[in-house]
Amino acid sequence: MMKIKIFFLILTLSINMSAQEEKLFTLEDLNFGGNNYRNMQPKNRWYAWWGDELIRTDVEECYLVNKKTGKEKLLFTLDEINRWLVSDDSHYVRALYHATFPYPDQPLVALGNKRSFLLFNFKTHKIVWQDSISGQTANDWNKVSKATAYVENYQLFVVDANGKKHQLTTDGSREIVYGQSVHRNEFGIDKGTFWSPDGQKLAFYRMDQSMVADYPQVDIFPREATYEPDKYPMAGMTSHVVTVGVYDLQTNKTIYLKTPLSLEKSEEACYFTNIAWSPDAKSIYMFELNRDQNDCRLVSYDAETGERKAELYRETSDKYVEPMHPIVFLPWDNTTFMMQSQRDGYNHLYLFNNKGEMLRQLTKGPWVVEDVLGFNRKDKSIIIASNEKSAIQRNIYRVDIKTGKRTLLDNGRGSHRGELSESGMYLVDRYTEPDVPRNIDVVSTQTAKTVRLLTAADPWQGYQQPIFESGTIKAADGRTDLYYRMVKPHNFDATKKYPTVVYVYGGPHAHNVEASWHWQSRTWETYMAQKGYIVFILDNRGSENRGRDFEQVTFRQLGQVEMQDQMKGVEYLKNLPYVDAQRMGVHGWSFGGFMTISLMLNYPDVFKVGVAGGPVIDWKWYEIMYGERYMDTPQTNPEGYEKSSLINKAGHLKGKLQIITGYNDPTVVPQHCLSFLDACIKAGTQPDFFAYPGEEHNMRGHASVHLHERITQYFEDYLKPTPKKEGRN
Repeated sequence: MMKIKIFFLILTLSINMSAQEEKLFTLEDLNFGGNNYRNMQPKNRWYAWWGDELIRTDVEECYLVNKKTGKEKLLFTLDEINRWLVSDDSHYVRALYHATFPYPDQPLVALGNKRSFLLFNFKTHKIVWQDSISGQTANDWNKVSKATAYVENYQLFVVDANGKKHQLTTDGSREIVYGQSVHRNEFGIDKGTFWSPDGQKLAFYRMDQSMVADYPQVDIFPREATYEPDKYPMAGMTSHVVTVGVYDLQTNKTIYLKTPLSLEKSEEACYFTNIAWSPDAKSIYMFELNRDQNDCRLVSYDAETGERKAELYRETSDKYVEPMHPIVFLPWDNTTFMMQSQRDGYNHLYLFNNKGEMLRQLTKGPWVVEDVLGFNRKDKSIIIASNEKSAIQRNIYRVDIKTGKRTLLDNGRGSHRGELSESGMYLVDRYTEPDVPRNIDVVSTQTAKTVRLLTAADPWQGYQQPIFESGTIKAADGRTDLYYRMVKPHNFDATKKYPTVVYVYGGPHAHNVEASWHWQSRTWETYMAQKGYIVFILDNRGSENRGRDFEQVTFRQLGQVEMQDQMKGVEYLKNLPYVDAQRMGVHGWSFGGFMTISLMLNYPDVFKVGVAGGPVIDWKWYEIMYGERYMDTPQTNPEGYEKSSLINKAGHLKGKLQIITGYNDPTVVPQHCLSFLDACIKAGTQPDFFAYPGEEHNMRGHASVHLHERITQYFEDYLKPTPKKEGRN
């Protein structure tokens, strides 16, 4: 009897385990707008540095972490904070996730909500300082002066530490923009205000876009649709004019940098980017780039008078120069700064003195410095992230300032992202590998000794997980290695033939293949593999982190070299016995949407089904800064614009193509899709079209779930069915 019970127990366990293994994903699990998406992500933890002390925060609790053992000691809880605050709605803190500890020598935590921002002493249980600004745009708080810059009703304001409000502008409007990102967020720009090191001066952008044409966006949701135009400077057209102001908190005066007079003519306008301050707050540095984007100059200005002081560096190109990072002065030497440049073909670090004399190249090799995390002040080193180990890895190194010697600070595998302590002596290292969902270590940047803080379990355990693979093929030039990812069904059978979808982006400043969890696979690929597809992703020439020449080979002919490389990927797929070459599809978004339609029209007998999201159709309708960098203007490069345009190829469409767009897309404006539809009507071809009302370039929230179900269903309807064999009824 006992043996029978044991037998049935084992059988039951076996059935239960089998049932768990058969569990299927839904888009609610896999898509970032889904209801169960967060539960399907690897466990994470939030850390902050309090000087060199490590703090862990979550929704309700805050802990001090022992860096040597990883053990935690509770500092305070959310309930305690709100009780100590004698909370009402103006003070109530709803989570501790984003708590910061700005002063290494003081037990102060910075807390905020929509109505206030405050510094709280968690030892005395008292508010030390409070900012009453609420609900404004572009808030920028300075921890030294405790002053806050912000934008309200288009005007730029500063509130000082005593709560006194200073209005810096009076002519702000939709056409005159202050204190916000300019040049459409190109050139590394993501903000519009820049505090001096002492917190007493504020540099800020002023953008006059009154001369820029309006794109006629429409809000359909009121009873009567309303006109809500966007300022959108298209390639070859009139651009906006940017100037840089400097406000002095002590004198309450504003001056403007005396930039070149050509700025008064918008057709000759320059781009100003990567604003930086000297350590003594007396000078401002920024890169000035001509409209052709092939002549870049690092210029210094007097922060008191606005006078142009010196041109410290100049870099030119027969294609384009792309400054993406401000200079950074060495913390221990106010006369020496570090600059990033691709001047030798790869993004590397260079040391200059404040006279503009290059002291030496600090890093060198056929690899890219991807990020500068900061400095270790004690041993005078720079902490960087680079892909020196592999083009698809990201590893963290200490670089000795004197010798340039690099010391690896991580395990040498995977993709690592770090956060440095105040002194730079410690590092929180978050990393993944293809088979590692997430690990978090604290690392000594002097000894490289690590202490594990988190080993995340596989949140997909018990589900039917697809097979993730990565490898290389040669580019169309026959020499260059290109990295790919392939996602196969969990029950893959090499004797069968599978419908295959090529997912493509292909454009600059992005890559798809990385040595992170699942080779950086998008979760939609898992959904497709679960439905019986193979998904193939290739990073063609033109994508990022492979050096200047790798990216710039597409100059003045976007889409052409990229298609050649993608077709090498197709050639590789066709040689695999399990890929059904008669059932091949393609999908991409934005630049990938442009690539999807390009491939469908240029290789109509290869791709049977395509889904293109937010696609660029003709680069003359794209914005100036991006479009002219890669294509020049339509006036100077008519052949390139004609070659890359999809309008005149609309008649080549043979397969099934669905085009999807956000109805209010401010990035790739609807004119692209609508013009292509018009061309298809005239050519007699029949694409399908779907628009998301009120959505922008990417679908937000649960609309994203709807979107990915729609994409999937299109392939299910038109690519999944096995084609009929010739000669049969």
